Amino acid sequence: MWRVIVNCSADSWVTQAKAFNEILAKYPTKPLSSKKMQGDGRRIMEFQLDDVSDAESLQDECLTLEGFMAQFESL
Repeated sequence: MWRVIVNCSADSWVTQAKAFNEILAKYPTKPLSSKKMQGDGRRIMEFQLDDVSDAESLQDECLTLEGFMAQFESL
């Protein structure tokens, strides 16, 4: 199993949330956590995927969105 961790700024979320959710809908993810940080409004989201190819692809697609950062790791 794999965990994909996605971070974005508050401004990026406002402008890219729809595109992010469209990307996320392509993959069989299980949400692990979602946090909106107080103060600056940054978001930190974690998703579980079973397939390493899906985890890598989700990471790569998230990186195409302005202001989004993503990484994946083994669980």
